[in-house]
Amino acid sequence: MPEDMILADLAPHRTWARGGERPVLALHCSLAHAGAWSGLAEGLSGVTVTAIDQIGHGKAEAWDGKTDLHGAATAAAILMAERLGQGQPIDVMGHSFGGTVALRIALMRPDLVRSLTLVEPVIFAAARGQPVYTKFRARHLEFARLILAGERLAALQMFHGDWGTGEGLDALPDRTRSYMFERIHLIEAQNPVLLDDAADLLAVGGLEGVTVPTLLIDGATSPPIIDAVHAALAKRLPRTQRLSVPGAGHMVSITHAQSVALGVQAHLDAC
Repeated sequence: MPEDMILADLAPHRTWARGGERPVLALHCSLAHAGAWSGLAEGLSGVTVTAIDQIGHGKAEAWDGKTDLHGAATAAAILMAERLGQGQPIDVMGHSFGGTVALRIALMRPDLVRSLTLVEPVIFAAARGQPVYTKFRARHLEFARLILAGERLAALQMFHGDWGTGEGLDALPDRTRSYMFERIHLIEAQNPVLLDDAADLLAVGGLEGVTVPTLLIDGATSPPIIDAVHAALAKRLPRTQRLSVPGAGHMVSITHAQSVALGVQAHLDAC
């Protein structure tokens, strides 16, 4: 059974003991929380998975609307990685926004990372210069315009249609829909890093220095920008493998948790 914990100096987190002490840090996507890793974590063995609630999500502190959201999420994740590793590198996995945080940890603190599992990391700027990026950027900025105009429901419908599980927004439980609605503004707040690389994740020579084994996972039916991002990352990360899950979309680590768990387990076992 997973164990939820709240400690004063760490982000709220949930832990799954899966038959081994090898620590795995899991970073969820936007509009989710630590529990989003339940299905995948329970499909692993020989590890202990710890997933944190990222800023603005779950039981974590609310975003103040001013702080660098990506930087704050990274700082909290680094603190947890330090605590879990106790001086040793650990396995880090992240989905979507969480995948970009995981990548940033590997760039900033390579001493903390033993392996990376990146499920559709949405560092969209990696695809700059390609037609697919130009088209995607225009749509994503229209989504941002809706948020800034106060049209939150329209923004959520647009976002969920592109990045959700495939079911309509009305099909979601009221509690889930309300949770997402209350946090939809967090998506727009990520644009400086994800669209324009304000954190310099794509700086010349940076990704080439991430030498840990890296697994890139995508859903085969995800928006085309994802394949472009993965292709760009795979060219630069020296030790990368790719896994595409048929019939899955962006929420692949939730909707196809067991298929993803098989790939992640093989990746971890090889590291």
